[in-house]
Order: sequence, then C-alpha cells, then structure tokens
Amino acid sequence: MDQQWRANFKRATVGKLLAMHFKDEKTKVNADALKLMTSLLRLFVTEAAMRAGRQAESEAVDVVDVAHLEKVLPQLLLDF
Repeated sequence: MDQQWRANFKRATVGKLLAMHFKDEKTKVNADALKLMTSLLRLFVTEAAMRAGRQAESEAVDVVDVAHLEKVLPQLLLDF
C-alpha cells in the first residue's frame, strides 16, 4: 500500500457490539478487555484489507472489491 492506512474503532462502539452478544444483561466489559478487543479488531480489519489488496494486485486489478476479500477471508480466519 502506498498510503498509510489504519482502521479505527471507537471503544464505545466495540463495547456495544460485545454487549449485544452477552446472555446476561448485567455482564460488563472492563477497560483493559475493551482496549484489547479494539486492538484485535483493528489488527484483523487491517490485515484483511492488506490481504485483499495483495489479492487484487496478483490479479492485476487496480481496485479492491468484495470478491478479493472473499478470496482471502477463509485463510485469514484460519490464521487468526
């Protein structure tokens, strides 16, 4: 990638996404766990974008689309 790109997620948004999947409404996420989850999500999305970019490059295409992400997603999920 020529330009510096970084995925950013608001901790509050990540916290709400996590809370949507808790069985007990009283379950809370502490600040350290939320920080870690936000970092993992950032890494995952950045890696997915980079792999999709490399896939598009290997196909000699200038634009990355969903098909490129779909091609790299299975291996990405196995790697994580």
